[in-house]
Amino acid sequence: MTSRRNLLISATTLIGLSLAAPTSAWSAEAPVPVVATFSILGDMVKRIGGDRVAVTTLVGAAGDAHVYQPVPADARAVSQAEVLVFNGLAFEGWLDRLVEASDFDGLQVVATDGIEPIRFDGDDDHHDDHDKEDDHAAKDEHDDHDHAAKDDHDDEHADAHHHGAFDPHAWQDIANAVIYVDNITEALAKTDPANASTYYGNRATYVAEMQALDAEIRKRVAELPEDKRTVVTAHDAFGYFSETYGLRFVAPHGISTESAPSAANVAALIRQIREEGITAVFVETLSDQRLLKQIADETGASIGGTLYSDALSGPDGPASTYLDMMRHNSSTLVDALSQ
Repeated sequence: MTSRRNLLISATTLIGLSLAAPTSAWSAEAPVPVVATFSILGDMVKRIGGDRVAVTTLVGAAGDAHVYQPVPADARAVSQAEVLVFNGLAFEGWLDRLVEASDFDGLQVVATDGIEPIRFDGDDDHHDDHDKEDDHAAKDEHDDHDHAAKDDHDDEHADAHHHGAFDPHAWQDIANAVIYVDNITEALAKTDPANASTYYGNRATYVAEMQALDAEIRKRVAELPEDKRTVVTAHDAFGYFSETYGLRFVAPHGISTESAPSAANVAALIRQIREEGITAVFVETLSDQRLLKQIADETGASIGGTLYSDALSGPDGPASTYLDMMRHNSSTLVDALSQ
């Protein structure tokens, strides 16, 4: 019965989205209409495109792409776009039906195309000691998946609770973010070749800023003692940050903000915090903070600060751009762990 009800809801939503989907009528003199699925990608597109792009971001600042449900205005925006930028790695489980409803026929850009994805071990709560052979296999499978996604991207893992074999939060490694930017730049230059030099010039400036921040983060984390590098967060969104910058992240939740931790996982985490003398836990803007506050109360750990994992803050917040988000998160972590 539940299954049938879900099918009816999906069908009704699809019809509603379809009715709201006109076709694109872009001319080369106007800014390129681009749709980005969530705020981090939207910010990257704006940095590369400048005033040559008109960006619509489906899941805005402080929004949760894990549990997002498209509305008719989204189908309208997608249908009128020339470029659609999405993360891939099954992050946007709702995107397939939106693309279908909109009859989008522009350029689909898988931002993660070309990265080496982390294979997610669903039996573990963090990303430690990945086998290199598994990582190479993951890359091959990822490449196959995301190249196919450009035409008809796979909805096998559409349920936001399960992201499939790979951790989708690849932007948490700035080197991966450079690959995101390269993919976006190439797509804009292909769509609007008359302004390709502008896009590549903006890319060079942006990447230089990224690389400077990457070096800054590495330097600050390297100054932490080895026994001060374990981080407790609300959900497992920092695997790439962990592998790149040398911090160890553990979380009571899984990859998605929608997943619920078991009592056994929470109890094990509390034991681990006590045994390892972990002194700080960190809340996230998109997760229920009550659980971490409970864990802090039971272990004596302090709340080290708020992290931004899957979305930017509003314009007046500390993480209103991708670079600000990475700078804020790294400073919050290092400052708290240094105590």
